[in-house]
Amino acid sequence: MYRGLDVAQFTDDDETIAAALEDVSVPALVASVVHLTGDPSYLRGPIRPRTFIPNEFQGGLDLAERAELRRQALEAILAYRDAGFPKPVPLPPDVLRETMSWLACEEVAEEYIPMFMEEMNIDGTDPRRIAIDCLDEETRQSISVVVIGCGQSGLLAGVRLAQAGIPYTIIEKNPDVGGTWYENTYPGCRVDVGNHFYCYSFEPNDGFSEFYSRQPELYGYFRDVMQRWGIADKVEWRTEVISLSWDEDRALWDVVSRGPEGVERHRNADIVICAVGQLNLPYVPDLPGLSNFEGPVFHTARWDHDLDLAGKRVAMIGAGASGFQVGPAIASEVDRLVVFQRSAQWMAPNAKYHEAVGDGVKWTMRHVPGYASWYRFMLLYQASDKALAVVRIDPAWPGLPESANAISEDRRKILVSWIEKHVGNDAELLAKVLPDYPPMGKRLLQDDGSWLQCLKRENVELVRDEIVRIDRSGVVTADACHEVDVIVLATGFRANEMLAPMNIVGRGGARLAEQWGVAPAAHLGITVPGFPNLFLLYGPGTNLAHAGSIIFHSECQMQFIGAAIRTLLTGGHRSIEVTQKTYDDYVERLQAELAETVWAHPSVRHSWYKGPDGRVHVLSPWRLVDYWRMTKYPDFSGYTLDGGSVPSP
Repeated sequence: MYRGLDVAQFTDDDETIAAALEDVSVPALVASVVHLTGDPSYLRGPIRPRTFIPNEFQGGLDLAERAELRRQALEAILAYRDAGFPKPVPLPPDVLRETMSWLACEEVAEEYIPMFMEEMNIDGTDPRRIAIDCLDEETRQSISVVVIGCGQSGLLAGVRLAQAGIPYTIIEKNPDVGGTWYENTYPGCRVDVGNHFYCYSFEPNDGFSEFYSRQPELYGYFRDVMQRWGIADKVEWRTEVISLSWDEDRALWDVVSRGPEGVERHRNADIVICAVGQLNLPYVPDLPGLSNFEGPVFHTARWDHDLDLAGKRVAMIGAGASGFQVGPAIASEVDRLVVFQRSAQWMAPNAKYHEAVGDGVKWTMRHVPGYASWYRFMLLYQASDKALAVVRIDPAWPGLPESANAISEDRRKILVSWIEKHVGNDAELLAKVLPDYPPMGKRLLQDDGSWLQCLKRENVELVRDEIVRIDRSGVVTADACHEVDVIVLATGFRANEMLAPMNIVGRGGARLAEQWGVAPAAHLGITVPGFPNLFLLYGPGTNLAHAGSIIFHSECQMQFIGAAIRTLLTGGHRSIEVTQKTYDDYVERLQAELAETVWAHPSVRHSWYKGPDGRVHVLSPWRLVDYWRMTKYPDFSGYTLDGGSVPSP
């Protein structure tokens, strides 16, 4: 496990090291050598990256150019070894920015530099921890926190609270850590964000076996983090929170939970952090006759591993993110696979989607100071804010609804070309798989060709006709009855039913579910007026559809929560609560931004992004750098503490 510049020493010979370097991103390797030596001249030679190519990360360098840069890097690494592994010194800000711009093949804006440096955590100082070092232990121990959920965000909350020495308890309905990565064990389940970025900034991992890890490895990662930080002893497993009620007189939350034996328990907490996520309640469509089907029926998030699909006729209803992974994983096993899809999906070409991480990459991450951090920078940069230009609607653009603007049209042509390349001469299949809405209007899926190749198999059929009903033996559409043995529901989650089924009662008896109705919202996705000392992780308006990773967003949100806790403790306050005006102003701005995106466009139908009212409530429309700034430097002048407004700390 590397920690920025703190890496493992090694005794490997010259040939072994040279062989390892054949496997890596050469631009990231050069950036690490600049860090290793403190010498920016490596960036200023005649060979430099020309094009930032997502997921390729070789900068458009030809083979000879890569070989020469590797040769220079090898000399520096051998000198580092032979000198006894001297610890590199931090680079000055101007060299850091020069290195970023060299890797990005364009000038990186100044406003992004602090965010990138914090996310890379290259010096290993973990700048996002809760900063309350000025407080004595008695003050830290004077507050109690209940965290609901032990998925990636709840585990993060536990680590941050443990670092700060603040008492906490995590309540988790499952018997183990991981949240969605514990519950979703369906065949083919994997992350669609590069996993060297899809990990905590303070807990990077040089041991991932694939660039886009499968579920067991991600689940194992979160288990390792939990064990390393000693979080498990603070978790009540197989326990579900039923209700939260705010006690105004005592400024405490009454938390009611039900344990594995069905026994209910009341406890008090000064602060509650809800980390239940958005993708934890499976959506089961109301299909007429579904209960009459005589074979097995299950949701992808509740996969039946006792059932052998070999030789079975399987209907898969839904082909979004989970179905997109399940199909190719089971197609060669089943006798027949019938895929029912309401609308086609856009997919991004990604040759690394199923690719293994080579031993040379692992060696370099583990042993060369800075390499893993600079590789993480490249993953973050490709998943940064430029995609917002693709989703912004130009009202005057003549290409609507197929594309949203000129950049969107360019992206569409690339994606159409990718689909046509893999479909070939099958005009009927092409008509079914080409989306009729702008790129990124729905979740953009990662693909290396496996999905379209799956659909071309002789034993696979893609059905776009509407399902009329389910009968005892199969799925009935207007024109056919598809007899099957098993029905798999790849139908996603009830993402807009935030915090359900908990009953949350705030100030004056206000019920959060009633206050929200079908339009859940929170200031920065974190706080709601009338509910003091209640904080949300992965709350409404925080899902990312254009950039970043949800772990990055969770870390931003915990910085905000940490600042709120610091404000309470340093000021001796009992409660903190967002004002109605601050909340209303934010929600108005949020909805105005969302309304100008393809996510909200009428041409995008059947999207889990949209609530029952047809509006989008789950997504963040902000640039990553803006959300990072809002949460890192929170303005608490729009909050009340014990009933009195206070300035930002």
